[in-house]
Parts: sequence; C-alpha cells; structure tokens
Amino acid sequence: MRRLLGKLYVQVLIGVSAGVLLGLFAPQLGTDLKPLGDAFIRLIKMVFAPVIFATVVLGIARMENMKELGRVGARALIYFEVLSTFALLLGLVVVNLVQPGVGMNVDASQLDTKAIANYTAAAAKPTGTVDFLLNLVPISVVDALAKNDILQILVFATFFGVALSQLGSRAKPVVDFLEAFTHAIFAVVNMVMRLAPLAAFGAMSFTIGKYGLGAIVQLGQLMATMYLTCFLFVTLVLGAIARWCGFSLWRFLRYIRDELFTVLGTSSSESVVPQLMRKLERAGISKPVVGLVVPSGLTFNPDGQCIYYTMAAIFVAQATNTPLTLTDQLVVLGVLLLTSKGSAGVTGSGFITLAATLASMGKIPVAGMVLLLGVDRFMSEARAITNTIGNAVGTVAIARWVGAVDREQLQRALDGQLPDDTDAAAPTAASGAAPSFEPAAPVGEAGLADAAPTAALAARA
Repeated sequence: MRRLLGKLYVQVLIGVSAGVLLGLFAPQLGTDLKPLGDAFIRLIKMVFAPVIFATVVLGIARMENMKELGRVGARALIYFEVLSTFALLLGLVVVNLVQPGVGMNVDASQLDTKAIANYTAAAAKPTGTVDFLLNLVPISVVDALAKNDILQILVFATFFGVALSQLGSRAKPVVDFLEAFTHAIFAVVNMVMRLAPLAAFGAMSFTIGKYGLGAIVQLGQLMATMYLTCFLFVTLVLGAIARWCGFSLWRFLRYIRDELFTVLGTSSSESVVPQLMRKLERAGISKPVVGLVVPSGLTFNPDGQCIYYTMAAIFVAQATNTPLTLTDQLVVLGVLLLTSKGSAGVTGSGFITLAATLASMGKIPVAGMVLLLGVDRFMSEARAITNTIGNAVGTVAIARWVGAVDREQLQRALDGQLPDDTDAAAPTAASGAAPSFEPAAPVGEAGLADAAPTAALAARA
C-alpha cells in the first residue's frame, strides 16, 4: 500500500477526488483554494522558458548535419497540420451529428456580454497571417523569455542552436554549460512536481465549488459529446498512428500516466512538458527530436483544442439558432486552421482563441460564448489530456518517420522493464557526443544517454 501511495499519479488522483468532495460539500472553502492550482501553474511556467530554450538549443547544437534539422522540422510541421485538420474535422462532424445546442433557443441579444468582456478584449488583437508571422520574431530575447512566448523562444533557440553547431569545438564551453543548466532545471522540476497532488486538490475544489454540478447537468450533452469526441480521436486516430509506429497505445498511456493525471488535475498540458520530454528520451527517442517536436507541438499540434474549437463554435450557432450553410462551416474550419496555431497549453487559451475566431468572422454571435463559461473549465481537462497524448504520440511518430527511435528501448519502457524514474533529474548525454537519429545499439540502463552517431545519418541527409 505504501508503495502504491508513493506513485505520483495515485497522489494526484487522490487530490482530484478530495477536491471534488470538498467543492461539493464546502463550495465556499473550495473556491478559496483556487490559489493552490494557480501557484502550481506559475511554478511550472517559471521553469518552462528555460527548459524549452536549453533543450532546443542542445538538440540542434549536437546535430551533425543541419539538413537533419530541416528534415525533422518539415516532417513535424506536415504531421502537425494533418493531425490538427483531422481533429477539427472530427469535431465538426460529431457536433453536427449529435447537435447538442439544438433546442436551446437562446436569444443572443439578451445575453450578458459583460461576462466575456475580458475574453473578447484579449481576442481583439490582430490574428491575420502577416501578424502571426511577424509575431514569430521577438522584439528582444529577454521579452520572449519573460512572456513565455513559445513561438518566439523556439525561433531564437533555433538560431542560437544553429550558430553553436556551426562554431564546432569553439562552442563546447557553451554547450557544456547548457547541459549542466538543463540538469539543474530538471532538478527544480522534480521539486515542483511534488506539489502536483496539492495543486490538483485546489484546482478541482475551486472548479466544483464555483460552478457546481448544476453547470455540468445543464450543459451535460455538450460535455459528453466533447469527451466522446476526444476519446474517439485518441483511440481511432492516435491508436492507428501508434499501431503504424509499432507500439501499443494503451501501454504508452500507462507509461505516461503520471503526466496524464497531473494534466487532469491542473487542466494544463504545459504543466507536464519537462517531465514528458524526459520520459520520451528515456524511452529511446532521440534528444534532438524530443527537443524540437514537444515544444513546437504545444502550439502547432493542439489536437484537443482543435476538437473544442469546432464543437464550441457550432454549438453556439445551434443554441442561438444561427443558420450556417456547409460553406459557412467550411469557412469556420479554414479560419480555425490558422487561429488554432496560436494557442498554447495554458488553461483558458482555447476560450480566447475561439473568441478571436468568432469575432473575426462576424457570423456566429460572440455573445453566445457566455453559454460556455459554466462548463469551459470542465471541458479543459479533455482538451489538455488530448493535447498531451497527441503531442507525445506525435513525437514518437515523427521520430519513427526520421529513424530516430531505439525500438528495443521503447519496447522495454512500455513493458515496464526500465527502473523507476525517480532519481533522474535530467536527460544525460555523453559530453560532446552528437546524438544519432538511428541508434546503433540499445541505450544504456538509465535509458537517457544518447547513442553514438552512425554513418547512416549522413547518407540519408
């Protein structure tokens, strides 16, 4: 029993259950515990920018051939776009089949628009393609790191990593420093993760205490449809991808169960990025691929958010009796293909992006989004978990695509044959060794050391 209670996912699950009970029986006290969840998210965001910057720079700096960077990046973007489109289409199909908003007959002109004033204000900023591309370039490095702007951090880290790679041996002191820095940051992450059960308790106490079960019952059909669609996407789409890559999706989910339960409690896929990256590297995925794909997947591959966008947009139209032709729905899909790429893994970002999309179209009343306020927090768990699973499976799939996964090591990890990851503070690598995109031999016992480079890399580049 003591060994079972020592598992992080068990502790998080206990925290979630306790939070639900407290929110039900002492709603005011539960609402007051909101800072517990907020503090945990802040702690994660405190180390998020350094983790992303250091891992991306190290991954690129150790590449033997810059053509590999373009090859991995191009295939990752193709994968992200295809999967995001699948998610948007699936949400659009299911919401039209189930029609959860039909029959509500809500008059949008009578809704309290003050409830979404903050969201629409945040959505008022330009979201065009030119503005999106310009926003990729940070005004300053310090500004990008201070704001935790994922895209801008990725852009600068890519340039910096390429520069270090071209400097060769002269860059070794900087690379060594970043390696040690990464170890220290992951040690901090380990300390922060000990607070995950307490954060889950506070977040669920607030959610149930503030909105109550009545909100769930009132809009339960929309919630059930959302969860069903996410389940279908994970089992059918991601399951097929996992089968193509040669591993069991269910064993993979069991391998990352600690991260999934943490996401369930915090409703943020961003909260598990550092430890998810560590686990993927431990399972035999090449460090450069993990360092590039996982952070970029937060922005470019938000599968759960994409499902939510189309379902929520069409739900508002159905509830307010706003007629939409097939062309109108395809326009919604096309706009979301662009706007969905600007969302990060933080709770509430999906609501803001949806408000921006509806405001830019002018067809569906933005005021109708007030209908979602009561249950948006409950649906955020489904979005965040689907985002996390999609990002993790996508990393393995892209690694498999470019030949950057040790299949034997991956199988051992999924079979539970690796030692518990309790002492690993950070991924380790042989100093100065460039990681291969197709390990020639199984990775060491810890599952974190990068394999030696192979001649096949240059031949394929």
